[in-house]
Amino acid sequence: MRLTRKRLCSILIALYCLFSIYAAYHVFFGRRRRTQDASLRGLRKGAAPARERRGREQSTLRSEEWNPWEEDEKNEQKHRLQILNKSTKEKKDFHVQIWGKAAIGLYLWEHIFEGLLEPTDVTAQRREGNLVVGRTHYSFITGPAVVPGYFSVDENNVVLVLNGREKAKVFYATQWLLYAQNLVQTQKLQHLAVVLLGNEHCNNEWINQFLKRNGGSVELLFIIYDSPWINNMDVFQWPLGVATYRNFPVVEANWSMLHNERPYLCNFVGTIYENSSRQALMNILKQDGNDKLCWVSAREQWQPQETNESLKNYQNALLQSDLTLCPAGVNTECYRIYEACSYGSVPVVEDVMTAGSCGNSSVYHNAPLQLLKSMNAPFIFIKNWKELPAILEKEKTIILQEKIQRRKRLLQWYQYFKAELKMRFINIVESSFLKNNKG
Repeated sequence: MRLTRKRLCSILIALYCLFSIYAAYHVFFGRRRRTQDASLRGLRKGAAPARERRGREQSTLRSEEWNPWEEDEKNEQKHRLQILNKSTKEKKDFHVQIWGKAAIGLYLWEHIFEGLLEPTDVTAQRREGNLVVGRTHYSFITGPAVVPGYFSVDENNVVLVLNGREKAKVFYATQWLLYAQNLVQTQKLQHLAVVLLGNEHCNNEWINQFLKRNGGSVELLFIIYDSPWINNMDVFQWPLGVATYRNFPVVEANWSMLHNERPYLCNFVGTIYENSSRQALMNILKQDGNDKLCWVSAREQWQPQETNESLKNYQNALLQSDLTLCPAGVNTECYRIYEACSYGSVPVVEDVMTAGSCGNSSVYHNAPLQLLKSMNAPFIFIKNWKELPAILEKEKTIILQEKIQRRKRLLQWYQYFKAELKMRFINIVESSFLKNNKG
């Protein structure tokens, strides 16, 4: 009996020791584990480690120096990329090559896609660039050395950028289309789309035979100017953009562009054609003496070539003027509209139909400039330059802070415009090419 009681006491003491060790373990080690678990949960929920937080703080400080984007625009752009990535998640890697055989290809690649080219020398015989959007690999080639039959065709899917503005350009473009069509017929190419700088009167019948619906190989056509062919099924409108053929650059906005007082109310740098609305514009500026308040540099004959000095003067005119006057030329749409946007100078656009087959404003209520109007361009549209004196008088009363906000809205809109076009282009090309792959 005594032995049994002694054994029982030993067992109780042993159990007490085990319990004490267990309790001590939880007190000293359980707290550490909970702390680590909490840290891990915080990271899972999005808490950034110190290095990432420092990076964000530095980024925030940099953005305070110049940031024309509101937070909602940033979030919208992020959301668009998420949608694109989600839509391509189930796809295999897809490759598209762009052959830039017209200067507007540089606007597509460098301004809208924000892609780089190597070498950077614009006179190089061949220049190339690559980027990835979602799971799609885009490559771009351009330059005089890119000649039909004398370069390797690396991809099955091609976007061909062509100039069809005048007869000599049409002949050259036709040779490229015949070459590409032969590649499709021999199954060296699977899909073909075209971005076309169309005729300013919209006389583009020559390309009809190459459209797939007419037995050709061109599945998609992106065309510049308000063509009556635009149906948003296989023919889409594309912007003219800036004059890349005259080396107009990609402009990076900065603090001074947004905040500085600009010494000129408006600017007009361009050619004055006889019996045109441009002559009327110049007469109105001179009559009211507003030509002294505006940067005006007019010439009687168009000059296709740009010197470094003339380009710099033109850029200074845009940068130092609150408004940019955009009279209609052969077509209402002109490079000047997009170049003014690049510098935060509000385009004052002559909103009239020009001669030709580009559209009928009585049928198409948004014509001309349907693409820009459909995206709510924050421009000043006028029907007659007689409206200009009242616009300039009002301009004199606007304080700098209001002008800063207006510039900010314009720069934000132009960034949105390019981002939206990029998304549209990608979605149209990929959905068409992939759909036809399945079919």
